[in-house]
Amino acid sequence: MILTYYTATTMILIAYLLGSIPSAVWIGKKYYGIDIREYGSKNAGTTNMLRVLGKRAALPVFALDFMKGFVAVTLIELLKYDENISDMWLINIKIIAVFAAVLGHIFPIFAGFRGGKGVATLVGAVTGIYPPVALLCFGVWLVVLMISHYVSLSSMVAGCCFPFFTLVSPKVNESIPFVVFSFVIAVLLIWTHRKNIERLKAGTESKIYIWKPRKVSGEPPRNGNGDQTPSGK
Repeated sequence: MILTYYTATTMILIAYLLGSIPSAVWIGKKYYGIDIREYGSKNAGTTNMLRVLGKRAALPVFALDFMKGFVAVTLIELLKYDENISDMWLINIKIIAVFAAVLGHIFPIFAGFRGGKGVATLVGAVTGIYPPVALLCFGVWLVVLMISHYVSLSSMVAGCCFPFFTLVSPKVNESIPFVVFSFVIAVLLIWTHRKNIERLKAGTESKIYIWKPRKVSGEPPRNGNGDQTPSGK
């Protein structure tokens, strides 16, 4: 039993370390010579990379952030071979791993504990637990983005839909820990976007147009590859 606790704790620690991989920071420094946390919204995430450096920089960041959440939760599946861990506890440990991975993204040990909001990592982690709910939330996110062009608003609306989709999904709505988890995630997303909410109220939140290039006022000019190049630093 002691070995079981040790293994589960190690898995959760690995989830945090995976979440701490600062893909936006590393890609920004290696390929663009900047610290993305000094530009735009100053968040180390996909949206800020898209806003400041363009799609070519944002896509790999999203992919890496998604995968680190997905892998962090998927690794927990190895614990199902431990006879001391029931199916219920397996789900509980996965939920803890989600929090660990997202916490790692928000407070990355490899980047001075200054990260992003953890949305892409959260989506990857939830996909690792139950893909249908994650896909439904992504659908809501995409529709709201196409209508409003606000990534922050899209993320918050999709996050608030997460508990609803969980409650109507027969395969997970009987899991009390997962239902509670979905509500906590909704609240967490609102909390991490509190500054965005202020900008939305003030009408100063930046819009993102994913289907066509658009130069946002006050943002760096684009380079020859169609990406944006920071200036002034």
